[in-house]
Amino acid sequence: MRHFPIFLALRDTRVVLSGGGDAALAKLRLLMKTEAALHVFSSLPAPEIEGWAAEGRLTLHRRPLSDGDLDGAALAYAADEDAETDARTATLARAAGVLVNIVDNLDDSAFITPAIVDRDPVTVAIGTEGTAPVLARAIKAHLEEHLPTATGPLARIASGFRKMAEALPHGRARRDFWRDWFFAAGPRAYAQGEDATQEALNDLLDAHLDRPARAGFVSFVGSGPGDPDLLTLKARRLLDEADVVLYDRLAPQPILELARREATMIEVGKTGFGPSTPQETINALLVEHAATGAQIVRLKGGDPTLFARLDEEIDTLAAHGIGYEIVPGITAASAAVAAIGQSLTKRGRNASVRLMTAHDTEGFADHDWRTLAAPDQVAAIYMGKRAARFLQGRLLMHGAAADTPVTVVVNASRGDQAVIASALATLSADLDDCPDGPALILYGLAPRDALPTLQSSGLTAVPSRQQEVS
Repeated sequence: MRHFPIFLALRDTRVVLSGGGDAALAKLRLLMKTEAALHVFSSLPAPEIEGWAAEGRLTLHRRPLSDGDLDGAALAYAADEDAETDARTATLARAAGVLVNIVDNLDDSAFITPAIVDRDPVTVAIGTEGTAPVLARAIKAHLEEHLPTATGPLARIASGFRKMAEALPHGRARRDFWRDWFFAAGPRAYAQGEDATQEALNDLLDAHLDRPARAGFVSFVGSGPGDPDLLTLKARRLLDEADVVLYDRLAPQPILELARREATMIEVGKTGFGPSTPQETINALLVEHAATGAQIVRLKGGDPTLFARLDEEIDTLAAHGIGYEIVPGITAASAAVAAIGQSLTKRGRNASVRLMTAHDTEGFADHDWRTLAAPDQVAAIYMGKRAARFLQGRLLMHGAAADTPVTVVVNASRGDQAVIASALATLSADLDDCPDGPALILYGLAPRDALPTLQSSGLTAVPSRQQEVS
């Protein structure tokens, strides 16, 4: 992040702008939304600037900027659209210790002015580091469309009620009250006229004061294979509302950032054959935080019902009378098979598919290898990277064809996704250079020939030693 976003208090603060043309007009239309004391320096100001000066909205100085004009200023804008004049303005600003923005000169500017969605007092600032103004305008248009015009008035009305709302306990009780106001009771009351809002606020506060405190609750949420766009809408909402998030080691940062900044974030990851948080510790943390009334998200990779030790955690909650829900997620098998352009089942090939783990609490897991070794069988094998030689040996021993296709998808759905196309005979050798990250083995499936099209979507193919991938 090159530019750190802040909201600067500008009431009665001197802001200086040098320029009188189109660039100056664009900046002034934004600055006049603030309560700053605006001073414009221009020998040839546009008629609009003269009109604003006549209305008392800014102070116009019909001359170039000079020494002393920036004394006491918080911000300065160089908007003369002339490189030499703008450079002079910037030099004066720096000498006076004032932050300066030079229009259309990102590298020499101390700050940039973002695109803004104005629902005063609610303001949304959109920045792209100056690299994509078209994108910023598109985001602005999207937000303008989805933020009701009542947003600002509802926030302004709420600001005068904050002292009253302090009768509610700090934390979730207050958040629930304000969420109810802004997204339910407030819009309904405002639709009847602003006079109806005060009574609605009083009634809403009484209703929330009478509510019993929420009991602790756990949501087991599937985070999917890693792409934030593959999260369910419910998963996003629960992350936004959670007081506590217990997350696995593989949860990617973009998904964790969807949680509230105030939420308590606790990593409880497990590493195959490496450092891990004991299951007993995870169970105890769930009980400990639920006892405080916290709304907890237990964030599990993929789908929480597949190889995630879900039952052990549910049994603990049930033993302590703690409520829970399960929110499914897209499992790695679905993301991996989509990455290679295949399906897990196909008419005439296989009417069933196995979802298998390569190891359990005792070590490598045993399965019905003879049935799996039959022709046209398909399996998605989780946590199989370290067990590749074991899997290979068991299947060949039970009669599987050496040329049975096997595809390994690493970091499925993520930006660093990689695909290794292999065969059963060379599987363990082909994984010698396997990239880091969670890997899923697709037994009985090879990538489609349309791999170049898939690569344009970010898929990386790593061909095996025997099998070239087009």
